Amino acid sequence: MATVTPEQLNEIEQGTFADLIGLTYLELGPQRVIGECVVSPQLHQPAGIVNGGVYCTIIETLASVGGGIWFADRGNVVGVNNNTDFLRAVREGTLHAEATAIHQGRSQQLWQVVITDEQQRTVARGQVRLQNLTA
Repeated sequence: MATVTPEQLNEIEQGTFADLIGLTYLELGPQRVIGECVVSPQLHQPAGIVNGGVYCTIIETLASVGGGIWFADRGNVVGVNNNTDFLRAVREGTLHAEATAIHQGRSQQLWQVVITDEQQRTVARGQVRLQNLTA
């Protein structure tokens, strides 16, 4: 992934799944990516809380973006495992997410992502393993 600003990536991703859930990027880097998502009723499951798939999407997306930035012109990255824990129910507000690289190797990367609510309580956390695909 070429060097891109958060504003440019937000524009590039218009109409994508990440855009559909309202994910926006605040900071992009090869070892850390930060994003946020405003909770709306469209993101709820029938019980009136954020659907777990939203958390999985945020986690997978931020890790993949960071991994792609780090791997850059060597090729592409694809997620091969996403393990997400749901810790606290959320009904409204803004979700904040921070992805951090744990390991960036020749063939794989491992990223950790923490999602917090407006009170900075952890609501979900996940780990994504990425496969580096050389060009």
